Amino acid sequence: MDSMEVNKGIAAILVAGILFFLTGLIGDALVRERLPEKPALSIAAAPAASGAGAQPAALPPIAPLLASADPAAGEAIAKKVCVACHTFTKGGKAGVGPNLYGVVGAPHGHMEGFNYTAGLKAKQGPWTYEELNEWLRKPNSFVPGTRMAFAGINSDKQRADVIDWLRTLSDNPEPLPSPDQAPAAAPAPAAAPAPAAPAAPKP
Repeated sequence: MDSMEVNKGIAAILVAGILFFLTGLIGDALVRERLPEKPALSIAAAPAASGAGAQPAALPPIAPLLASADPAAGEAIAKKVCVACHTFTKGGKAGVGPNLYGVVGAPHGHMEGFNYTAGLKAKQGPWTYEELNEWLRKPNSFVPGTRMAFAGINSDKQRADVIDWLRTLSDNPEPLPSPDQAPAAAPAPAAAPAPAAPAAPKP
């Protein structure tokens, strides 16, 4: 092979490389990448919680709900979701949870010998209708740290039905509150004293 053929081969390679380079430059000039002004998919961030101890929404008054409650429906609900842990007969033994006969109007730790949590023992006074309503809505909110794993009953009517049935489990059932009984209103803030009138100028 003479030197002329070698030179032709090298020249062909060089020309091909130059053409490839120029083609790339021309392609870049013709096709420009444009980024979208807005992202195609927008993912909204979840709102930050107001705090770890955020309280649930206020409950409606229990008295009007009890006035129209159905204890038979409450018994069916209780025997579906509560019977795994509680007994309801007079003098019944405790299960995972205490016996609930006579619980309405009884002290919070009403069953003698049952190992209640410290938070429940610290609750003063008897189980009122309002407190039972809060407890059944979300036990862990009413008594933080409770061992009761039940998540709660979301339906206002179902809670009232259960409470009305629990009320019947007594030798002397607690009287129902008046339907028009409203929760005690918070005292109104005291009005600011009126500014004293300026003293009249002396003659």
